[in-house]
Amino acid sequence: MTTRTTSLGTALRTLIRPETMQTFLAFAGLIAIFVFFWIASPFFRQGANIVAILLSTAVNGVLALGVTFVIITAGIDLSIGTVMTFSAVMSGVFIVDLGLPVPVGVLGGLLAGATCGLVNGFAIAKMKIPPFIATLGMMMMTKGLSLILSRSKPIYLVDTPAFNKIAMGNIIPGITIPNAVFILFGAAIIASLILGKTILGRYTFAIGSNEEAARLSGVNVDAWKMGVYALCGTFAGLGGVLMASRLNSAQPALGAGYELDAIAAAVIGGTSLSGGEGTILGTIIGAFIMSTLINGLRILSVPQEWQMVVTGMIVIGAVYADIMRRRAK
Repeated sequence: MTTRTTSLGTALRTLIRPETMQTFLAFAGLIAIFVFFWIASPFFRQGANIVAILLSTAVNGVLALGVTFVIITAGIDLSIGTVMTFSAVMSGVFIVDLGLPVPVGVLGGLLAGATCGLVNGFAIAKMKIPPFIATLGMMMMTKGLSLILSRSKPIYLVDTPAFNKIAMGNIIPGITIPNAVFILFGAAIIASLILGKTILGRYTFAIGSNEEAARLSGVNVDAWKMGVYALCGTFAGLGGVLMASRLNSAQPALGAGYELDAIAAAVIGGTSLSGGEGTILGTIIGAFIMSTLINGLRILSVPQEWQMVVTGMIVIGAVYADIMRRRAK
């Protein structure tokens, strides 16, 4: 009987991959949090509040998509929050200061983010600067550049309603869900395809699992690392465009702290800080856990200080669960 039980357990572990189990647990956690707040407050159940949760997840979710790739390579990117701000400011400069069309401004924001990511990748891959230090330096540089280019003032985009509709318009008439939510899900589908169906995705996992083995197998690790960080910067650029569109302005002082929320979303969703493991679906679930938790705590009038304590405890718990899962292998 014991032999049969052991064989069944081994078979189940073979069929259910660790990433799948982690994603399932994250989803179960999201449902539990949602049900708790649904019962705890009638205000949480209002349709407008559900839309607010979806909207608040959009920017953090997009940032988390990019940083998922980086964390899978066993790296980190602390600059995505300020790169997001820099991209928003660049869009504002192109559209307002230079008077260029909205599509050019959007493209400029995306390219600004991609360039920052590429510089991060170059510093890490070619200059051999540790990811923590390289991206910390980029965080400081982009924060300063945002203030310089905007002259430390918000760049208002109120005269360009087409730009505001990027995030706050409605693709489907009659549905009150903003475009930003659909853009998040569209970006998630693209990220999932890249991670699961392309060479970049395969090499992302290979580098994170064993960088030296990947190098000895003929993989140009430096080039692919630069590509991963450039992709992360592109997602940060998209987050900047969405943020500026949502606020109808580019706020140069905004962005600090967003990188921590994005990293937390990826980790809660099952992306291992040790590298080599992670899913886009898990990251999206993690982003919704973060936004639902913060929204629910605010509705229950929990002080912001305690909100930070609860969020920190959840992140530590997620990392500890990942450590224990790896030890059990």
